[in-house]
Parts: sequence; structure tokens; C-alpha cells
Amino acid sequence: MKKLVFATNNLHKLQEIKEILIEQFEVVSLKEMNFFDEIEEPYETLHKNALQKARVVHQFCGLDVFSDDTGLEVDALNGAPGVYSARYAGVNCSFQDNVKKLLKALNSEENRKAKFRTVIALILNNKEYTFDGVVEGEITKEQSGSEGFGYDPIFKPEGFETTFAEMTSEAKNKISHRGRAVQKLATFLKTKN
Repeated sequence: MKKLVFATNNLHKLQEIKEILIEQFEVVSLKEMNFFDEIEEPYETLHKNALQKARVVHQFCGLDVFSDDTGLEVDALNGAPGVYSARYAGVNCSFQDNVKKLLKALNSEENRKAKFRTVIALILNNKEYTFDGVVEGEITKEQSGSEGFGYDPIFKPEGFETTFAEMTSEAKNKISHRGRAVQKLATFLKTKN
């Protein structure tokens, strides 16, 4: 089975990706590669940050590697928090801090449209590729559900009556931004295998 290094220390993301790619690939974490450095994300776009992470890890281990960067883009906030989604409430904030700050920012806002966007950067045989996944939806007025992580308790995807946090991981992975980007990655990798 082909080995792919996933350039993340986020255990939630790692679990999601492993569930999606389990049939085709052995997904290896940074921890398993003995890579413990913090990777800077200095850019203003998800594409550039995802490529940055993949390049740093590829340079470290020389193996095929992929990374992702994800952002929640809220229409009423001109696309914020975007690339700052993970640290929206500050550098060492929790998921809960971010959720509370976003709900407060949208407190009196009628337009609650938002989209989740994931960009996956892949370095395979020393060539770089990127894959996008987007899911449209809206920010709910209060938190609901206990599954998932991040903004899942307040993001309701278009066409559904439940938040991501109210869905099973299997159901979420079929329609989520990350799930869509990973499916593109998996389809591409099959053609290369």
C-alpha cells in the first residue's frame, strides 16, 4: 500500500482523512515521521499556506506528502475569518473561543451565508498539485451537535437541516469541503498509481 505523509498535527483532520483514504493509502502523520516543528503559515491564501506546509515536510522526509489549509469564509464579514479561521480569536485560542467570537460578530446579522473551503497541496514524485473542496452553507444562531471540531457546531451545509456537528463523520465526509478535496486527491492518486 502506498505511503503518504499528511502534513498535520491536527488529530481530528488526520482521523477524517484516514477514514476517507483507508482503502487506498497508508496515511502517515507528522508524529510518526518524528517531525515536531511548528510550520509557519505566513501567506494570505489557503493555496500558498497549503503548499508551504507540504514543501517543508517534503524537504524534511523526501517522501510523497500532502497538506491542507482550510478556511471558513463568511459573506457578512467579507470572507473572514478565511485563512485566520484556526486562530480567529487569537494565537492560542480554542475551537470554542473561535465559535463564540464568530457568533458574537454575527449577532445582529441577517445574512448568515458562509462557505468552507479546503485546499490540499500534494507533492508526488517531486511535482506539486493542488485540489479544492468547497461547501456552501450558513452560520446558525447557536451551537448544535457534539461531533466534529472547529466551526462544525455552527455550520449548516446547504440542503441540510443539521450542522456538521450533528452528522456522523461518515455523512459529513461525503459532503464536506475536506471530503470533496480529498476525493479529488484520491481520484488523482488512483490515476497515478
